[in-house]
Amino acid sequence: MELVRVEVIMNEMKMGILKNALQKYHITGMTVYKAMGCGVQYGTPEYKDEDTSEIDLLEKTVVMMVLPREHVDNLIDMLKKELYTGHIGDGKIFVSPIYNAYRIRTGEDGYEAIAHSDY
Repeated sequence: MELVRVEVIMNEMKMGILKNALQKYHITGMTVYKAMGCGVQYGTPEYKDEDTSEIDLLEKTVVMMVLPREHVDNLIDMLKKELYTGHIGDGKIFVSPIYNAYRIRTGEDGYEAIAHSDY
């Protein structure tokens, strides 16, 4: 089974919305971390009038999930719907292939390494 990594870079204020949406789709495995960054607007807030060429790094939240490839299209559609505001800073979604995954405790690999297991 082909696995992919989905990384969502977004505003921290949307984390509650994202967690609720993922729970509806029974996705519970995720890694979340804080990051600093900017997009093509150099980190300029939407409400700022003047043009700037100086980069301003903004606080972001990154959510990383690994799941089977056949689930990705539905996940992306849901993420785009739930995180959309139409304003600068809605975020980005990156999808990349995963060669393999290993669960250290049990030695399982592939899908079994990321799937729910009995303790």
